[in-house]
Amino acid sequence: MSISNTFARVTYLIFALISYMVYLFAMVIFVFRLIDFTQFIEPISFEFRIGLIGSIGLDIALIALFGIPHSVMARAGFKEYCRKIIPLPIERSVYVFIASVTLIVLSCLWQSIQFEIWNIKSIYGMYAVYSIFLIGLIVAVVSTFLIDHFQLFGLKQPWNFLLKTESNNSEFATPSLYKLVRHPMMFGMILVLWSTPTMDLDHFILSAGMSLYIIIGTLFEERDLVQTFGDKYLQYKREVPMFWPFFSLKQKIKSEKKV
Repeated sequence: MSISNTFARVTYLIFALISYMVYLFAMVIFVFRLIDFTQFIEPISFEFRIGLIGSIGLDIALIALFGIPHSVMARAGFKEYCRKIIPLPIERSVYVFIASVTLIVLSCLWQSIQFEIWNIKSIYGMYAVYSIFLIGLIVAVVSTFLIDHFQLFGLKQPWNFLLKTESNNSEFATPSLYKLVRHPMMFGMILVLWSTPTMDLDHFILSAGMSLYIIIGTLFEERDLVQTFGDKYLQYKREVPMFWPFFSLKQKIKSEKKV
């Protein structure tokens, strides 16, 4: 292996590690934003005096800034174009890096709007809501490891490239949580977005906007999965719900009763 080739391989891995660290940082400040721990991100947060309409407009624009590139970059056609200008081992890392940077921008520039929609003041109610939040967060994180966390976030590809090992083609599999719901990570994120004891207008805009992005992005993702796995995925769609595992359980109970 030449020195220049070795340097490129190591550089790819370093970039992937940096990208992953940026992702972790982005998720931490986003979670702090969701649970109103704004004092921890106050040094990098910016509030502008732009009025109610301006704040709503900026918040919606920030959701679009995150959601649109995030969805476009995940499409097969865009990936094919990117491979002409981005080395394949860091293609996923570039995607993760851009998505993480836009999430950081969203979290730092997000404008608070003090218009209360609901406020759960009961201590038991607050415990219940935060318990759902924690469950959602755990489900979202665990789901990434049930498939391949390190490939999903772009670390495995440059590592394999450095070691000159081939990545195994992904086979269709439905481990544990994926037998209850087709997209457990997104299910967990929806729980995280809506589980708050105090729902102000800005939090509602964030939760609604991100939920809409999740739904639209997942529909596009499923179209790609059908093209990749064909009848296997179509059968999976018929048997397992997209987001809500409870519907699947109800359907199984009804089927067992009929039998």
